[in-house]
Amino acid sequence: MRPGLASLSILCSSLLCAAASAAPPAAVVLFDDVAQPGVEILALAPDTTHLLQGDMATAHAALRATFPGSAIELARSKRADGGAALTLQWRQIWKSGVALQSAPQDLRPFLAQGTLAFDLKVDTLAAGGLAVKVGCGDGCEREVPYVLAGRAAQGKGWQRVVLALSCFARDGDDFSQVARPFALEGTGSGQVSIANVAISPGGAPNTACADWRTVAVTPARLDEAWSIDWWLPRHRQKLDEAQRMVREGRSPQLVFIGDSITQGWEKEGARVWQAHYARFDALELGFGGDRTENVLWRLQNGAVDGLDPKVAVLMIGTNNTGLRGDFPASTLAGIRRNLDELRQRLPRTRILLVAIFPRDATPESPRRRMNDAINAQLPALADGDRIVLLDVNRALLTPDGTLSKTVMPDLLHPNEAGYAIWAKAMQPELERLIALPRL
Repeated sequence: MRPGLASLSILCSSLLCAAASAAPPAAVVLFDDVAQPGVEILALAPDTTHLLQGDMATAHAALRATFPGSAIELARSKRADGGAALTLQWRQIWKSGVALQSAPQDLRPFLAQGTLAFDLKVDTLAAGGLAVKVGCGDGCEREVPYVLAGRAAQGKGWQRVVLALSCFARDGDDFSQVARPFALEGTGSGQVSIANVAISPGGAPNTACADWRTVAVTPARLDEAWSIDWWLPRHRQKLDEAQRMVREGRSPQLVFIGDSITQGWEKEGARVWQAHYARFDALELGFGGDRTENVLWRLQNGAVDGLDPKVAVLMIGTNNTGLRGDFPASTLAGIRRNLDELRQRLPRTRILLVAIFPRDATPESPRRRMNDAINAQLPALADGDRIVLLDVNRALLTPDGTLSKTVMPDLLHPNEAGYAIWAKAMQPELERLIALPRL
């Protein structure tokens, strides 16, 4: 046991901590040198979980059909001082992890001042990333990314990670019945070990976390494990492309700004783009995975500097919904912030604000409903002149609201047929705006 932990960490009966009271709650030990009663150790795979019953659990069989080149292995291990640890290895997979699961317990008494702490040793992470997760009610889970910090810890031995438990809480979350109070998830490829996992009523956090209330409006680069290698180089390449067009006398009259759906004009939508937008010397500024704060960072770091397009097309927000589960009000604030930035940097440009595309198969999908809630509030951001709202979603859906894989094979990104539908639905308004006198 790590020195000093024994006196601090008293296991609650049946791993159930009492609700808030005058006395501070006792710390909850989830994993230590001895097995904790009632705590299950799970290896996580994209679609399955695997109970660690002996010394090792693998997901190889579960991965073989869908991810033939991937592997996930969770094993009991020992630290140099003889203490117990868990070692997770994963290869070429978008989700792996180790989770500690128990009978539901009440974490509400810990939210104000409590911390989640664990020892971490990162052996390899150059091609991967990490995130720490805590359950927050039925079907609810919140995460704190640990990609950059995890890569910085590679090869540096054991380090103590301490996070404020409030990092994982948002308004409306239910921490009264948490069955999975800890998970460490990995993506890409890597190998890490954890030990001494506990939730304590106090402690000094040594790891920062973003404020969920402001993250969507705080400019930031996209520092996901899968984006670090290409995101900033693409930004620089797009700066060069724009300035080269200006020098050649082909200053873009049309600029598209957004996430992977916009970036898809360079791939699945390339032929449609050439047919409709090449004549405007259009510039495509879509970056896969971008959320509102990432577009804002690009705008503040030169993305449209020196340009004077007639129209800028903006669609952003589905990754706020899908990757982070932002509340609609937060995403809307991020969209508003980007519109303000565009108006400041492109004072003579009209903005065509495109409603967030539908995602998932049916209207009942939680993520679809979140996008719909955002779209319902977009009219308040448009004035019909400088900023014009366009919703083409009906053209992408069947009459009953189903999203077909013939238009979006993964129920998120359009194929060529989907881009053709988008272009046809957008063309009348786009041509009208381009024909208008300059502001």
